[in-house]
Amino acid sequence: MKDKFNVSLKPLISGMCLAFSMPPWGWWPLAFISLFLLDQLLSGIVVSKRRFLVGFSFGVGWLFPSTFWMIALTIPGYIVQGLLFSAFVGFAALLVPRGIWRWLALPAAFVIIEALRYRWPFGGVPLATLAMSQSSAPLGHTVRILGPLFLSALVVIAGVLISSLWEKEWKFATCTGVGLVALWAIGFVVPNGNPIGETTVAIVQGGGEQGTRAIDTDEREVFERHVKASSNVETPVDLVLWPEDVVNVQQPLTDSPEYAELQDLARQLDSWLIAGIFERVSMTENANASIAFSPEGTEIDRYDKVRLVPFGEYVPLRGFIKHFAPSYLPVRDTKSGNGEPNLIVEVDGQIVNLGIAISWEIFFEDRARSAILGGGEILLNPTNGSSYWLTILQSQQVASSKLRAMETGRWVLQAAPTGFSAIINPNGDVVERSSISETRVLHATVDRRDGNTLATRAGPLPMILFSGAALLGANFLARRKS
Repeated sequence: MKDKFNVSLKPLISGMCLAFSMPPWGWWPLAFISLFLLDQLLSGIVVSKRRFLVGFSFGVGWLFPSTFWMIALTIPGYIVQGLLFSAFVGFAALLVPRGIWRWLALPAAFVIIEALRYRWPFGGVPLATLAMSQSSAPLGHTVRILGPLFLSALVVIAGVLISSLWEKEWKFATCTGVGLVALWAIGFVVPNGNPIGETTVAIVQGGGEQGTRAIDTDEREVFERHVKASSNVETPVDLVLWPEDVVNVQQPLTDSPEYAELQDLARQLDSWLIAGIFERVSMTENANASIAFSPEGTEIDRYDKVRLVPFGEYVPLRGFIKHFAPSYLPVRDTKSGNGEPNLIVEVDGQIVNLGIAISWEIFFEDRARSAILGGGEILLNPTNGSSYWLTILQSQQVASSKLRAMETGRWVLQAAPTGFSAIINPNGDVVERSSISETRVLHATVDRRDGNTLATRAGPLPMILFSGAALLGANFLARRKS
């Protein structure tokens, strides 16, 4: 009975500790305790099947609570992703040897499975990642060293440190503790970009009831709500940012009355207006984009979203899924863009490069990285989480915006129709944030910045290669010793 308890309930509880270290709960020290408990569970298990079950149960405790919002999107998808990614953790447990070399392998294994989740399936589903648990924690700023995978490794290493103290491996614990403190300190002095000017910005949140689906919403009402809220913009202002797809039309945007109204609004504000639009481009496809209108009301630039939400903006395996799909899944797939994630505007005679990651894209470090490598001086995140109940997704998106700000050394402007909208500085501090469902305009003067962090320059490949080598080396050394 005791063995059965060890294989099922203990790892489940350990995984739940990790879940509650994530936003919206944010009890970040639980992440370290969670990994310590997992390490201790694996240390005493020899049989491969049981090791897999421990890892799998840990994943269930971690991922099902922290992605619970997905049931509002797709219940089958919620179950499938939870089981799939829990199996990832199970396989990671199989790759961790017993003995002291497990303390090298465990962080490496988690980096590998996190890297995989960023990329597969359906282009990646990086929800409730280890890095998110530290977005408001003392370790968070180390993300600018080598990105979110580096921060994920440090989370596991902190758990390993506790485990080595528990086992009274004082020499290992001392070296590990000193290493963590050193990396924490290095995070403060590595390159973080440089200010090159200032821009005044306004973020418009039209408000409205949270948890409402597009099919149950009057698109015109949402549009008018944001037009009305824009009357509260304090002028003069250089840039006004609207959320994702609050301009939703059933034809090409240029053929709609909303297009002329957006042009008029930009002229009235005498400001650049970045508007999130959703248009039907054919009988089978939609487009999700952000368009830059000049103070003269002219459309100057456009970015079409590249990373799309599976089951939300397109249906993978539609021919199979359609036989049991719920009625609220999209009838038409959204067309993926292929342009650079940058909008180029001119303010007071100066060219300003705005990096952009629309909604789902902010969860992916590569989209923000591409925007900054493309010259982005500020990072925009127009989003729309109004369909999802609770605040799990919205809080995790703010956490992701904080991580992207620290990774890139840029201000991040997040605009949502019903919340959360936020202004985040390059240190990951939320300068101002709206509440759910309120109508509000956020104002700020933010730095335009250039220069790259180490994370922006290097990308994820060094961490993937190092972790793969560490995993192989740990297993080789453990078997050699045995």
